[in-house]
Amino acid sequence: MPDTQIKLEWEKAALTKFNKMIERIPLFHRKIAKTVVVKKAQINAQQRNASVVEEADILRAFFSEVPNTFYSLMIRLFDEVGFDYRPYEPR
Repeated sequence: MPDTQIKLEWEKAALTKFNKMIERIPLFHRKIAKTVVVKKAQINAQQRNASVVEEADILRAFFSEVPNTFYSLMIRLFDEVGFDYRPYEPR
């Protein structure tokens, strides 16, 4: 398993969208969402042997870590912040 303690760089545009999305998540869920998505996005990048977290890593992290109960909210927020989530949507 990749070392999740490693802090990777994030693409600037992807980080901006991520931060906007986190700001829109209801306050009660914001901290946990940020924690689990950051961790999983970094793992995703490490599994690609990349040194930079990209938008695809973030989107895959949201889809794998956010409970299905919040799926419709997540999709709405993706649209609001400009994430192109469709290629990463689970089938």
